[in-house]
Amino acid sequence: MRLGVEAALVRGELVAGDVEVEDGRIAAVGLAGGPRGRVAIPGFVDLQVNGYGSVDFLSASTDDYQRAGEALLFAGVTAYQPTFITSSEPATVRALQAMPTESGPRVLGAHLEGPFLSADRVGTHPLEHLRAPDVALLDRLLDAGPVSQMTLAPELPGADALIERLRARGVAVSAGHTNATAAEAHHAFDLGVRGVTHVFNAMRPFRSRDPGIAGAALTRPGIVIAMVVDGHHLANETVSLVWACAAGRVALVTDAIAAAGTGDNGGFRLGDVEVAVDDGSAPMREDGTLAGTVLTMIEAVRNLHALGIPFEQAVGAATEVPARFLARRDVGLLEPGALADVVILDDRLEIEAVLCAGRSDVVARG
Repeated sequence: MRLGVEAALVRGELVAGDVEVEDGRIAAVGLAGGPRGRVAIPGFVDLQVNGYGSVDFLSASTDDYQRAGEALLFAGVTAYQPTFITSSEPATVRALQAMPTESGPRVLGAHLEGPFLSADRVGTHPLEHLRAPDVALLDRLLDAGPVSQMTLAPELPGADALIERLRARGVAVSAGHTNATAAEAHHAFDLGVRGVTHVFNAMRPFRSRDPGIAGAALTRPGIVIAMVVDGHHLANETVSLVWACAAGRVALVTDAIAAAGTGDNGGFRLGDVEVAVDDGSAPMREDGTLAGTVLTMIEAVRNLHALGIPFEQAVGAATEVPARFLARRDVGLLEPGALADVVILDDRLEIEAVLCAGRSDVVARG
C-alpha cells in the first residue's frame, strides 16, 4: 500500500516522494505522486516509560500492557522499554515475569532503573529499596525476564562487577541517580557504560572545577545523553547547551508515568510512590520531588524542534539515537527492507497515522 506522503525521513535526510509498504516492511521510498503536506518518519523509540494511559508498568497485567500500548501508538511510539523504578526484589521479579514479549508497540525489554542507585541522588525512588551492588541479586533479576537496559550509580563500591556482568549478558548500561565525579564517570565509560539517564536530573551538579558525571558525559564522544524535554526537568537554555555539546548522541525520553496520555489530573502511582498531577506542572511526590512526566514523545520532538533544532535531527533523537544505544537495527529507521514502523505527520507536526510493522490491525489514526 502507498502511504500518501510528500516525503520520508530516511537516514536523517528527507527524501521526496511517497512510500510503499508490503508485508509489514518498507518496499520503496521516493515514489512519484504523493500528496503535499504529509511526511513519513520512523516510529518513535522510548527508552524510559514508567507507565502510560492509566497503566503503571510495575504492576501491569497483560491487558494493561495492551491498553497502554494502544495509547502509546497514538503518540507515535512503536517500540519502547517498560521502566521499573526501584522496588522490592519480589515486586520487580513479578513485573519482569508479567512483561509481554509482544503487544501493539514492540516491547524491547525492561529498563531497570535501580535498585543500585546512590542514596544521595535518589530522587523519587523509595530509599528503603535501594541495594548495594550485588551480582547475585543482579543475576536473579536478569533471570526473571528480558532486561535490555539498567540504570545504576557507577561510583558505588562493587559497581564495576555489575557493569561487567551486564555487558556480558548483553544489557545496555546507563549511569543515573548518581553522585559520580567526572573521574568516576570516565572510569565507568571505560568499562562500557554507554549513556546517562535523564541528564542533570538526580546526578551530581555541574560545577566549574567539579563537572561531575554530566560534564564528563557531555564531553565524552560516543556517550548517549538521555534527556527529558518537558519544560520542567530542564530549562530551555540547558537543553540548548546539551544539544550544542552532544548533537547526534542525544536520546529523547519521556520518563512518562501512568497519567501520560490521559489528560487527567489527580493522584497516580509510580511504582510504590504516590504522585500528584496538576495542570501545567510536572508530576510530584508530596514533598515536591519531581516524579516522572506526562510528556508524550511527539511533544518531546516538538519541544526540541521549537528550540531551533532542525526537524530531521529532533526526530533522530527520538528514533535513530535510542535504537543505536540499544544496538538495535530493527527499530528507529525508515528505509527499504526495514519493518514498517512509521509515523505520518502533517505540516503542523500533528500525527495523522501510525503503523507498527505495517500491520493494519494496529494502525492508529489521529
